[in-house]
Amino acid sequence: MIRAACAALTLTLVAGMPAAGEPVLAPPIDCDLGRDCFIQQYVDHDPGAEAYDYRCAPLSYDGHKGTDFALRTLQQMQVGVNVLASAPGTVKGVRDGMADRIYSDANAQDLEGRDCGNGVVIDHGDGWETQYCHLRQGSVRVQSGDVVDRGHVLGQVGISGRAQFPHVHLSLRHKGAVIDPFDPDGQLQCGTPDPDTMWQDPPTYRAGGILDVGFSDGIPAYADVKSGRAAEPSLPLDAPALVVYGYAFGGQTDDEMRLVLTGPDGVVVDQTEILEKQQAQFFRAVGKRLRATAWPAGAYSGTVILMREGHEIDRRAASITLE
Repeated sequence: MIRAACAALTLTLVAGMPAAGEPVLAPPIDCDLGRDCFIQQYVDHDPGAEAYDYRCAPLSYDGHKGTDFALRTLQQMQVGVNVLASAPGTVKGVRDGMADRIYSDANAQDLEGRDCGNGVVIDHGDGWETQYCHLRQGSVRVQSGDVVDRGHVLGQVGISGRAQFPHVHLSLRHKGAVIDPFDPDGQLQCGTPDPDTMWQDPPTYRAGGILDVGFSDGIPAYADVKSGRAAEPSLPLDAPALVVYGYAFGGQTDDEMRLVLTGPDGVVVDQTEILEKQQAQFFRAVGKRLRATAWPAGAYSGTVILMREGHEIDRRAASITLE
């Protein structure tokens, strides 16, 4: 529906954007983009109640004003991943001290007016500024008035403020107006993305992908999958069940997730799950109960494939040893 509506649409997100003085951006996160981290959501280009990104795909939500660079699991956040200045400038403002916790209805009132959580604002001159949100509590390393270069460490990725997964939200503004660095002139033409961006090296667009693959002896809790605690490094031969799960982002209605578990004697389970609705993040798990006294000893592999409209979007594999 969104793609059909976008096909003949040209949307002006902002107008009158000057060419002179534009900052050239680098990703605001110190990781291997596409492997260790990913872009979860983009600027919302829909003026109404729906949401779609600069490619007219639903990797956004209503009113979203930035680009979210996310980690795969909470474990990565706990180890520490740096947030970097996307362009040279002067620090205009900072906030630190807010707790890292998953946003919910229960704590929404505590965050009123502080949705960004711990963050940094950088002034790039000529009315341009970037804002970095959801930094880890106690990690902010700069203060107002500091002059920073591109790549300067501002803090670390966290989950403070209005956030449900560890990420840094990067907002770009010019004289207060939101600018999408993937579509800086604001003239959105669906199916033909603007080749002129504000990125030094434009990040590759991913329409969705697999974040993690793991094994367990039962269907894991979603909270454990998101944190990275669900995956077992090994299992005993008498494990009550063998389960493989896939954790993914950017799910659309009717997407298919195929999960294949193989062992020393061949395929243990091969099952495809179909998404019934659009989901920003999701996981599916399949497995088999132990019917004998023990599983065959040796190496087992799990492969998870994400399909959309008959085409493979992404795949990821993992392995485990039973002994």
